[in-house]
Amino acid sequence: MSDSSGGAEAQVIPEDKASGYSWYVLIVLVIVYILNFIDRQIVSILVVDIQAHFQLTNAQMGFLGGAAFGVFYALFGIPLGRLADNWKRTRLLAIGLSLWSAMTVLSGFAKNGVQLGLARMGVGVGEATASPCAYSLLSDYFPKRQRATALAIYSSGLYIGGGVSLFIGALIKENWNQAFPGGGPLGLVGWQAAFLAVGAPGLLVALWVLSLREPVRGAMDRMAVTVSEAPFRDFLYDLSTIVPPFTLIGAARRGAGALAINVIAAAGLAGFALLMIALTDNIPQWSAVAVGFYAVFSWATNLRARDPAAFALIWGTPAFLCTALGYGFVALAAYAIAYWTAPYAELVLGLPKQTLAFWLGASGAASGFIGVILGGRLADYLRTTNPSGRIIVIMIGVLGPILPIWIGFTTENEALFYAMNFAAGVLGSAALGAAAATTQDLVLPRMRGTATAVFFLATTLIGLGFGPYLVGQIADLGGTMVDGKLVGDLRLGLLSLIAVAPIGMALLLYAYRTLPRAEATIAERAERAANPS
Repeated sequence: MSDSSGGAEAQVIPEDKASGYSWYVLIVLVIVYILNFIDRQIVSILVVDIQAHFQLTNAQMGFLGGAAFGVFYALFGIPLGRLADNWKRTRLLAIGLSLWSAMTVLSGFAKNGVQLGLARMGVGVGEATASPCAYSLLSDYFPKRQRATALAIYSSGLYIGGGVSLFIGALIKENWNQAFPGGGPLGLVGWQAAFLAVGAPGLLVALWVLSLREPVRGAMDRMAVTVSEAPFRDFLYDLSTIVPPFTLIGAARRGAGALAINVIAAAGLAGFALLMIALTDNIPQWSAVAVGFYAVFSWATNLRARDPAAFALIWGTPAFLCTALGYGFVALAAYAIAYWTAPYAELVLGLPKQTLAFWLGASGAASGFIGVILGGRLADYLRTTNPSGRIIVIMIGVLGPILPIWIGFTTENEALFYAMNFAAGVLGSAALGAAAATTQDLVLPRMRGTATAVFFLATTLIGLGFGPYLVGQIADLGGTMVDGKLVGDLRLGLLSLIAVAPIGMALLLYAYRTLPRAEATIAERAERAANPS
C-alpha cells in the first residue's frame, strides 16, 4: 500500500501480518508501560517511611496514593488522548514519559507532603499520555487479527510494573539505608533514593521512544485517516472543556446561560468541598475531588451541546452509567488494597519489608493477569446466551473478593494472608474486561473513544480518587493516640471496603435489568437525540 500524500512515511506493513519491527515497537511500549506502573505504584511500599519522615496521617497518605495522582491522570487523559489522534504519537509519548519520570525523581527531593503531592500530580499528567499513544500506535502496527494479542501483551506491563514496584522499592530503600544510616549524598534517605532510582531510567527510555518510526495512520485497515491541521489548537479547545479554569472559557462560548450553569455547579461543588474539609481537615483530598467532578460536569455539558447523540448514549443511558459506576466500586476496593496491603503487612503483621514486597508483588502480578484473562473469557461466553451476561462477571468482581478480604485482613497467619490477597486479586480483576466491553456495546462505533474516556473517568475518579483515601481516613478515625501520636487502625480501614459492595451491586442489578433494551435501541435513541422533532 502506498501513501497517497506522497510524503515520507514509516514503512507500511502488510495488512495480514505484523513485521519484526512491529514486535520491536511492542517490546519498547511494554517497557514504557512497566515503567509507568512502577512510578505509579512505588509509593505503596514506601508509605511507612514517607509517613514517618513527614509525620503524615493515614488520610494524608491516602491522598498521595490516590487523588493526587488519579484526578490529574483522569482529567488530562481526555485532551492528551485527542492530541495523540492528531499529532506524532512517538513524540508525545516521549514527552509524557520524560515528564512523569522527572516528576518521580522530584518526588525524591520533596521536603514536605505538599511538595510530594505536587510531584505526584505531575506524574499523573505525564502518565496520561501513555495508553492513548500506545493503543493508537499498536493499532497501526498490527492487523486486526493480531491486535488483541498485541494489546494484551502491552497490558501485561500493568501487572508486571505494579508487582515489580514493590520489590524494587523495598530493595533500594533497605540497601540505601544500610549503606547510609544517617542519610547519603545530598542527605537523601532510602525512600527518596527509591524514587530517584526508578524515575531516572525513564528519561533515557524517552530517547529510545523518540527513535521509533511513526506508522501511517489507518494503514493496517486500508483506511485513509484525516488528522487535524491544527492539533494544538484542538488540544487547547479540549482543555477548555475539562481543565479548570479554562472550563469557564468553554462554557462562555456556548452562551451566558451555559456559563451561569457552569458557575453554579462550581459553587455547589466548592461548597461541598468546604463542608468535607471542615469535617475531615483534609484540604488537598476534597479540593482535588471537587475539581475533578466539576471538570467532568463541564466536559459532559460541552459534549451535550457538541454531540447530543453521544451524550444521549453515554450520559443519558442509565445502563451505561450504572455499569461504569458499578465497576468503579470494584476499582475502589482494588486500588485501596493495592496501596494499603504492603503497609498493613509491615505495620500490623510485622512482616519484613523485602519479604512482603516479593510475595505481594508476585501475587499482584500473577493474580491480575490470571483474573483479567479468565474474566474476559467467561464474560464473552455468558454474553452468547444472555445480553446482560457480562454484568454477571462484574458482579463477581464486587462479591467475590468479600470473603478473601475478610479472612486476609483478620488472620495472623502469614501464608493465609498471602493466599487471600491472591484470591481477592483474581476475583476483582476478572471484572475489568466485562465492564469495558459492556460500555463499548452500548454506543455507536464512532463514539467508542468517548465512551472509553467516560469509563476511565468513572473508574479513576471513584476508584483511585476515593479508595486509598477512605481506607486511610477510616483507619485514622478508628485509631488511638500513643505517646501523643495517632496510630491508625489499618485493619478496620481495609475491612471497611466490604461496605461498598451493596452500592456496587445495586448499580449493577439495575444495569442488568435495563441493558438489553438499551442495547437494542442504540440507533433509535442516537437518531432521536441528533434530530429532535
